Amino acid sequence: MKTIDKIPTSKIQRASKLVTTGAKIGVNYLKYYGDKLSKTELEAKDRLNNNNATDIYDGLKQLKGSALKVAQMLSMEKSIMPQAYVEKFSLAQFSVPPLSPPLVLKTFKKYFGKLPSEIYDTFNATSVNAASIGQVHLAEKDGKKLAVKIQYPGVAESIASDLAMVKPIAMSMFNIKGKGSDKYFKEVENKLREETDYILEVKQSKEISKACKHIPNLKFPEYYEDLSSERIITMDYMDGEHISEFVAHNEDQDMSNKIGQALWDFYMFQIHNLKKVHADPHPGNFLISKTGELIALDFGCMKIIPDEFYTPYFDLAKEEHMADPAYFKNKLYELEILREDDNAEEVKFFTAMFHEMLSLFTQPLHSEVFDFSDPSFFGKIAALGEKYSKNSELRKMNANRGSQHFIYMNRTFFGLYNLMFDLKAKGIKINNFHTL
Repeated sequence: MKTIDKIPTSKIQRASKLVTTGAKIGVNYLKYYGDKLSKTELEAKDRLNNNNATDIYDGLKQLKGSALKVAQMLSMEKSIMPQAYVEKFSLAQFSVPPLSPPLVLKTFKKYFGKLPSEIYDTFNATSVNAASIGQVHLAEKDGKKLAVKIQYPGVAESIASDLAMVKPIAMSMFNIKGKGSDKYFKEVENKLREETDYILEVKQSKEISKACKHIPNLKFPEYYEDLSSERIITMDYMDGEHISEFVAHNEDQDMSNKIGQALWDFYMFQIHNLKKVHADPHPGNFLISKTGELIALDFGCMKIIPDEFYTPYFDLAKEEHMADPAYFKNKLYELEILREDDNAEEVKFFTAMFHEMLSLFTQPLHSEVFDFSDPSFFGKIAALGEKYSKNSELRKMNANRGSQHFIYMNRTFFGLYNLMFDLKAKGIKINNFHTL
């Protein structure tokens, strides 16, 4: 794979890269209007989406950092994004061009004050995995095989300016109005800042590993504080396949079920017992060992769930509460889905919309055992997303709905559901966390 010798770090350099990308998108639209003369609308739109997804991803992968992280987050929204974007942006999860070896050594010296050769017995300057915020290298010390994660230069310093650049795209895509939108972008900014603090990540990794070590068929690497810093993390190297690699060849249903149960228990235990959850559930953050154990990685993005959100959020998910119109509406106000300045039409529309959405999304929570391999459940989620993405009535209304805590809680559940579906896990005990 081609390596990167330099990452744009200044606001001007990064903005220039996006301007160049914008110009390419403009050309793609000209091609689209030309295609409509000789192709069907569907064919022309598919080509436009493919061209735009490629050009946007190619621009973002050179920038890395927050801009690429947003693409990664969007790739998880399979129900609302065109497939071309999902496929291309999902590469941001664990397959982007790495830093060149000379830049790696320079970066290591800057962040640790020493070269890798002064710290480890061996260190491979060619990365084995590159993602949006950092890349991973293999090393050895005292007979132990280690994974060393190095953060890309300038990532932490460019978060605010990167988000300012992608904000107009996100607002248009999700119909977010200017008024009242700051709390959502501030939530994302704060989480991205936490993800660039590797001292915090090591602390969170050790805490979660200790708290969840009792969960069957779940493993964690050991983290080494004395070999880590604000921008570098050293941990045990864990041998395994990414979930996407595992499911491509696995034909053992019992193993899928075992891994799926471990994944589900891991998340439910965090959410309900710890009130703090690994809010980045994409395939690049999990490995499957040869013996069928789930290995959890990367605890940079942890979402604390405050009681004032947890209580109404899960109260609303109960079947008996969804069947009580007055109770349901009251909880919508508590969760800021309904607003005091809503008119009668908006109250009616958003109450019906969220009742329909929650009736579907909470189905697994209403069962003792659930089959996550059922394509009809995920087909209904995709159809519902398509329905509201095309709703002209919704486009006229202010879509700034819900507490800022929804962003990472919804991301967690969407990501978890998608991973469970990818595993084709069946017979999953939903309330198993009570006995863990």
